[in-house]
Amino acid sequence: MRTVRPSSCPIVAPPDPVYIQRSWTTFQRPASAGGGTDALTRLYTEVAKKYLPQQPLVVNNKPGASGVIGMTDVLASKPDGYKLCMVIAEVTTLPNLGLAKFDYTKFEPIARLNADPAAITVRADAPWNTLEEFLAASKKEPGEIKLGNAGNGSVYHLSAIGLEERAGVKFNHVPYSGAAPAVVALLGGHIDALDVSPAEVGQHVLGGKLRMLGIMADQRIPAFGSVPTFKERNFDLALGTWRGLAAPKGTPKPVIDVMREVARKTSDDPAFKEGLSKLNLGQAYLDAPQFAQAMQRDHEYFGQLIQKNGIKV
Repeated sequence: MRTVRPSSCPIVAPPDPVYIQRSWTTFQRPASAGGGTDALTRLYTEVAKKYLPQQPLVVNNKPGASGVIGMTDVLASKPDGYKLCMVIAEVTTLPNLGLAKFDYTKFEPIARLNADPAAITVRADAPWNTLEEFLAASKKEPGEIKLGNAGNGSVYHLSAIGLEERAGVKFNHVPYSGAAPAVVALLGGHIDALDVSPAEVGQHVLGGKLRMLGIMADQRIPAFGSVPTFKERNFDLALGTWRGLAAPKGTPKPVIDVMREVARKTSDDPAFKEGLSKLNLGQAYLDAPQFAQAMQRDHEYFGQLIQKNGIKV
């Protein structure tokens, strides 16, 4: 009997029923526990087991280096379908920053499951009640406001730099090993503001502990309908993150096809949709070919943003 040790990125078994019965699938997340990637992966595995009834699904975290550690671990595994990764948007940013020896082309895409805009959030007792007040203070005291993010080179780090460029302000960027510890830091008053997705601050915003000032999206989010978009405030910013399943390049096509079908069925499942809604996570399913195209577009976009601004981390 073959035993597969749980690692930190998703694993999926081949379509051979013997293997499915004798192993488990490990879904590895290159992010810390408690954040949006963690919540999405656990929701996905809970619903997906309905479509892989004989295949135990195991979830592991392997955070660090803005996702490099977890994604590298998966890429170093044998491409046999027993380990998959919940890849994050940083797979398109980190290589452009010189922080990863791999890029999105080293993965075999399965499906994108989610996409969320970046949002600027402060404590409820912060002196800024609006986005305009926050930016005015940032402009008045360049580099003084401590703005947390989910790690050097993360999408949230880059979206904050994009905001600096558009608004003519300067922040003191404070990186953390994921969104969850960054949220804790904001709640504890260790930083002044935070650039992460609405999902990762949602419960605290709704609970009255935090205040969301603006989201970098084309349209407002229903769950936070009173929060304006940056475009409404004359800043043409629509940036954010996404998450999706992928395997190491070279994973057999029959395995990928099985997992694509499971991902499609899971994404269409009412329980999955309801779970995303409760987590304030945006559903944005893309099948493998479209997911690959989206990754390529983001890689090219962030590459030019990084080069244009001379961003180094």
